[in-house]
Amino acid sequence: MRLRAMPASRTGMTYLLTHLVEQAADLDPDHPALRYRGESLTYGALWARASAVAHALIEDGVQPGDRVGILLQKSFDSAVALYGIMAAGAVYVPLDPGSPTSRIAFVVGDCGITRLVSEPRFLPTLIQLAESAVGIDTVFGIDDPEGAPFATVAWGEIATRPSTPPRIRTTEQDLCYILYTSGSTGTPKGIMHSHRSALAWAEVTAAEYALTSGDIISNYAPLHFDLSTLDYFGGARAGATTVIIPEEYTRFPASLAALIADERMTVLYTVPLALVRLATPGTLDGKDLSNLRLVLFGGEPMPIKHLRRLMSIIPGAQFVNVYGPTETNGCMHYRVRDVPDERDRGLPIGRPYPNVSTMVVDTDRRPVGVGETGELLVRAPTVMRGYWSRPDLNETAFVQVGGVGGTVEIYHATGDLVSPTEEGDLAFLGRRDRQIKARGNRVELDEVEAALVAHPSVHEAAVYALADAEGSLQ
Repeated sequence: MRLRAMPASRTGMTYLLTHLVEQAADLDPDHPALRYRGESLTYGALWARASAVAHALIEDGVQPGDRVGILLQKSFDSAVALYGIMAAGAVYVPLDPGSPTSRIAFVVGDCGITRLVSEPRFLPTLIQLAESAVGIDTVFGIDDPEGAPFATVAWGEIATRPSTPPRIRTTEQDLCYILYTSGSTGTPKGIMHSHRSALAWAEVTAAEYALTSGDIISNYAPLHFDLSTLDYFGGARAGATTVIIPEEYTRFPASLAALIADERMTVLYTVPLALVRLATPGTLDGKDLSNLRLVLFGGEPMPIKHLRRLMSIIPGAQFVNVYGPTETNGCMHYRVRDVPDERDRGLPIGRPYPNVSTMVVDTDRRPVGVGETGELLVRAPTVMRGYWSRPDLNETAFVQVGGVGGTVEIYHATGDLVSPTEEGDLAFLGRRDRQIKARGNRVELDEVEAALVAHPSVHEAAVYALADAEGSLQ
């Protein structure tokens, strides 16, 4: 197979996430960008559909910087929506379809979302949102339901819009998406990423993992989970094909294993829990995974016992522990060189990616030595712009460190406690606060407590995380 080099965008520069799809569509419009349930969507079709969405949004009054919600199950439409929103100069905000309507309403109201891209199955939720205080003006992707308290624009109508992108003045410093995570004050917080920070993450992953147009990359995580950014944007940077894994496949390990084999995936990126399930005896029996060259995992510690089993079943794959909070995208990784000893307590989070600078400091912001414990600070182009409408959090999220010639460098304070090892890696030790990772999701225990205490029958509440027999938090 002849691999292709990516050209520059029509502007002569690459500084927006949308340029990645535009470039791939210009170079080879018939190459599959996405696969889903056995069907393909080419780069040419993806860019044309996204451009039509952008025109439809602009005609409805969307302005650069406006936030547009995405309430969809994973599908071709979800990918079309995110690129279309960005092509309009707007900011996409993925909403978790599994969340209670009250939580979705909070995000919609907090972010000032008045337009969403959705599908008919979520019509009851959409009506509840529109009838609440947040208000919804227009929903794209559904036909006009009788009596709905909002305007609608169906996919058929969107398809009549121009298939070339609108001319919008957008810079790399403008926001492109906001991801909401659990918040320590009892309410979710929005993490803002710019085109520059997201594009920097796409560039480092494509280069570090030698992604090419011949790669077939898994998309395991939904849009509201930050793991999905590598699948979509790192894949697009290389002109690769991304396989969108249907939600039900993520719940059944045997189905997931069969899909990995049938699609001949070369890169798998998922949470350790999914790998633990794949490692269950018998799950991978008879599955040809010889095409799998790279297995990336992150979001929580990977149990050594199951890692050892997977490495014996898939000896041709490189296993990599990826570390990075949503605020920084990925910033460090650890390539597992040898099968770890079963007595090892856990994998290190490794070393920084290229173009990433880190510090480990004590409570007085002084660097710590080997074997000592400190907080991890990160400086990189992949770091977020800040938290949406939370200047209080932004004041504590960034740390100023004196640089050369009187300059000041800005680091993100991750809140993660780490320790430098003799080998030059970092070992992850835990958190400064009460945030945990459960099944790859960030959970603030204080937010859970706040939700419990809000119930009229609960006077006080105390929440603690317990690990199961495999070491995973429940």
